[in-house]
Amino acid sequence: MGLEKLDPILRLIPSIKKPEVAPSFKEKLKWTAIIMSVYFIMFSTPAFGVSITSLNSSIFAILNTIFAARIGTLVTVGIGPIVLSSIMLQLLQGAGLINMDLENIEEKGRFQSLQKLMAMAIAIVEAVIFATTAVVPISRAYFVPIAIQLAIGATIVIYLDEMMVKYGITSGINLFIAGGVAFSLIAGTANILIPEAISSIAASSATAIPQAILDFGPLFFAIIVFLVSIYVLDMKIELPLAFSQFRGVGGRLPIPLLYVSVLPVILATSLTASLSVWLRVAANVHGPAANIVHFFAYYTNQSGSSGFSGPVLSGGIVYLIQPTGFLPYSTKYGGVGSYNTYFYLLATATSPLYMPWGGAPLFVPEWLHFLIYTLILVLLCVLFGKFWVEMTGQNPKSVAEQLQDVGWQIPGFRRDPRVLESILNKYLPTIIVLGSIFVALLAAFATLTGAIGNGMGILLTAGIMYSLYQQLEQEHMIESYPELNKLLS
Repeated sequence: MGLEKLDPILRLIPSIKKPEVAPSFKEKLKWTAIIMSVYFIMFSTPAFGVSITSLNSSIFAILNTIFAARIGTLVTVGIGPIVLSSIMLQLLQGAGLINMDLENIEEKGRFQSLQKLMAMAIAIVEAVIFATTAVVPISRAYFVPIAIQLAIGATIVIYLDEMMVKYGITSGINLFIAGGVAFSLIAGTANILIPEAISSIAASSATAIPQAILDFGPLFFAIIVFLVSIYVLDMKIELPLAFSQFRGVGGRLPIPLLYVSVLPVILATSLTASLSVWLRVAANVHGPAANIVHFFAYYTNQSGSSGFSGPVLSGGIVYLIQPTGFLPYSTKYGGVGSYNTYFYLLATATSPLYMPWGGAPLFVPEWLHFLIYTLILVLLCVLFGKFWVEMTGQNPKSVAEQLQDVGWQIPGFRRDPRVLESILNKYLPTIIVLGSIFVALLAAFATLTGAIGNGMGILLTAGIMYSLYQQLEQEHMIESYPELNKLLS
């Protein structure tokens, strides 16, 4: 597909100018602090005309975490457009519908501009969806200005992410997710867990103390998931390397168990969460098409003390591949708020699955929903893990060529990229699958146990902070020893 025809349009899209001189470590820290400050100001600012009570709703906890968003504020749309545009372009590239050489500077720039254009278009569409489908409780008279505010906020987030990549420490997507999770962790502990524990103790019953301890279960699970994540992130195998041009100079190639980090979980959950947002447009459809829509996503209208009124995903295929509905602090059942009630509902409650041809719905037990969600998450993570490795040049063939170009070889084998590739093929495919399965299962465990800050978010934040620590360590080392920069480049 000749994307050169889009150049006149792509040139009109503003871009953050790349620094002529690479910023120093201190400058990167300064820019990172400025960008995160702007993000948190938007994170804390409700869109004009939005009910402030909507900001306390936990219905969209998964969306808030994955998209680094906060429903009702200027970052209601969050990083969703950035992630979705990236997924769509990667799929088009992988399917051969577009063919761009990302190692070519000109085509890489065209790819990035096209991704930004798609992200802006998605931001506008999602802003309209959020404003018109009662995600944010507003008067119908205000939906146009609300949609405009949300679209502008999403566009600013797109440019903040670009600025972070060019001037900051890491990608804006990573830090926005980590910042949102940190906020929800603190807010959740202060606004939910501590009051629940105090209420249990005030009851003065024989089980008051055990119940108060149990009330902190989500915090304990969050700590467990964080510690397990950090431990596993450091697990790796190391292949010995020798530098062909200098005898006696060697090193090791670390291949971590989480070779693709937590990216498969981000992509898989972003995809399923986005489906629930986009299908809200058809939530109130009637007529023959209603059966088909309800088969994929069935919504029920909710209004209550949670501060939210509007359609809530309660059944259908999209519901079954998401954890929505049976979390310990879910709002589907009026706010479970107790592990005792949670496990009872998990064993006894059901969700409707309407058949496309009409008639009475099938009722799927929530324990089966639990298994379906976990299985689909594992499958999607494996697919996205393999896909991401191929698209980012981390597959055995690409890594072998990179090592060959630098001058590394495996001791005891001849210097040939095919030999390197065959050795890497013994490890990388298996590690990619195992790592993707592990992060999927850990994310499912974290989410389904109701870890405060959203279990998925704790897993993502652990991976993000670990990667950030390694990057900061490398940046500091390069700053201290400039000669290393020449060697690494």
